[in-house]
Amino acid sequence: MRFASLGSGSAGNALVVEVANTRLMLDCGFSIKETTSRLARLNIAPESLAGIVLTHEHDDHAGGAFKFAAKYNLPVWLTYGTLKMAERYFPNQHQLNLHVIDSHTLFHVADIEVQPYPVPHDAREPVQFVFGDGNYRLGVLTDVGRTTIHIEQQLSACDALVLECNHDGAMLRNGPYAASLKKRVGGELGHLENAAAANLLAKLDCTKLKHLIAAHLSAKNNTPLLAKTALANVLGCELDWVGVADQTIGFDWRQMV
Repeated sequence: MRFASLGSGSAGNALVVEVANTRLMLDCGFSIKETTSRLARLNIAPESLAGIVLTHEHDDHAGGAFKFAAKYNLPVWLTYGTLKMAERYFPNQHQLNLHVIDSHTLFHVADIEVQPYPVPHDAREPVQFVFGDGNYRLGVLTDVGRTTIHIEQQLSACDALVLECNHDGAMLRNGPYAASLKKRVGGELGHLENAAAANLLAKLDCTKLKHLIAAHLSAKNNTPLLAKTALANVLGCELDWVGVADQTIGFDWRQMV
């Protein structure tokens, strides 16, 4: 099992999970051309994907998903709420292969186990996911305003975590955003700040953790150093052990061993 990011942040998100011969893309917030180019960096042909799973309907996560899926005849898995809110992205005169999922129910896409779980975010029916192959588990959590006991249960004892560190609290308060946007981003249906991500990590069973990636960093209200420091302090590890999902280049393949 391995995973890599095409890019992470408010300008677009996508992540690829691979188990054996099965490759799934989590979210697709880039154009067809940009997604294809970013996949090529990982030596992935779009046609080799088994499909796309979506977390929610916001443009930076779902804006390119349906046109990309239509072009390459890929199935899409999403909640009913996401489906109803994402219809504006549907391409004209294309028969999409859509699968509505329950936000608590495990499903399989060939070799990959996919466990959705609901999260508090300002979307219709948002979920995040834990991916598995029967031996290893990758937990992904972005676009969440606060943590919950259920989130802690889902992410505990994972072998790899991609964890939102969207903003530094002080930088957000003193930054350039309008007051209304600051309230949204920092609210309980917004995005996770560094300290909250660290507090969540401290509650998890990290005994199996081999990879930790800080994700969805704000370009204006955070820095990679602040995010990495917050998480490294919890684990007592070197700063460089904590990875960062970059907006432009994402991150390269991480292998579960």
